[in-house]
Formats: sequence, C-alpha cells, structure tokens
Amino acid sequence: MTNSPAQPFDAIDGVQTVPLQAFVDERGRFMETFRVEWFPQVSWERLQCNRSDSSAGVLRGLHYHFKQVDYWLAIRGRIRVGLVDLRRSSPTYLCSASLDMGEDNPLGLFIPEGVAHGFAALTDCALMYIVNNYYDGGADEFGIAWDDPGANIDWGVAKPALSQRDQNNPLIADIPSVAQPV
Repeated sequence: MTNSPAQPFDAIDGVQTVPLQAFVDERGRFMETFRVEWFPQVSWERLQCNRSDSSAGVLRGLHYHFKQVDYWLAIRGRIRVGLVDLRRSSPTYLCSASLDMGEDNPLGLFIPEGVAHGFAALTDCALMYIVNNYYDGGADEFGIAWDDPGANIDWGVAKPALSQRDQNNPLIADIPSVAQPV
C-alpha cells in the first residue's frame, strides 16, 4: 500500500508535494505519510523527526538551512505554508509561493536546502516534520522577515504571534550574498 510518488510543486524548483491517501474503515483510518524512496536525491542517514504545536494566529518563519531538507506533514488543524527560493543558482531564485495544508488537504511537503519556509497556523495545529540532519544548536538556522515585501506572501493572519527571533529576521535584500545558498 503506497501513496503517489512525490510530485513537483511548479512554483519553486525542487519543492515537492505528496498527496496522501487515507484508508478508512469502521475502526478508523490509516495513512502512509513518508518513505525515504520518495526523495532519492537526499541522504536520510541522519534522520530526525520533530513536532511543533501552535495556536491559531501563530506564524513561524521564514527559516532556511544550508545543510538540511525538511519534509512537513500537518497532522492536526490547518496551516498556510510560505516558501521563498533563496538559491542563487535556481531557475526559480527569489520566487515565492504559498499553499494550505492540513486535515482537509493532506499533503506531505518536501522543502530542499536553501528554500526559506514558514507557516501560519490558520487553526490550532500540529506539524510533524522530518529533517535529514540532527539539530546542531542553531549553527544552520537562518531566517528572513516573514513580511518581506519581496516575498509578498499572504499568510491569512492579520496580526500574527511571532517569536522574538522571527520578529528580528532581516529582509532578503539585507542578507549578504555569502549568507545566501548557492
């Protein structure tokens, strides 16, 4: 029993979605959510799984990494994901996009290195995410302003609750080129 393989997300090169299929019977439901073979372009030797719970109105991001990919699955509630391609060598460099996912739109979302990502909790939610590198104390965590006009992301939240870190992330134009993914 397998889901459809990963599919390209046309707005940003390398981002992929996986439509997830639930198998339902009188006992409940079953859903396969992740397989390493869906993403053969990545080494999953240092696999780490995380969970983030957020109240409606919380916005987390935008964050990016040089040494880590993310695979996201909203397991409760509904989120709006914002993405910005910061890879200078990418055909979609500086393109941005958003998509909604959650219980009513079950998707897996693969986010490659160098693509800034964040989400707004449109309802109380829980996000499970798998990364291909262990947490390193923050040495590979970078960010850009969630409200950067260059990204032009409609988060669907009027006055988001933000961490201190996310309130202080720089604009894309203020990131030195050495701090941008190649």
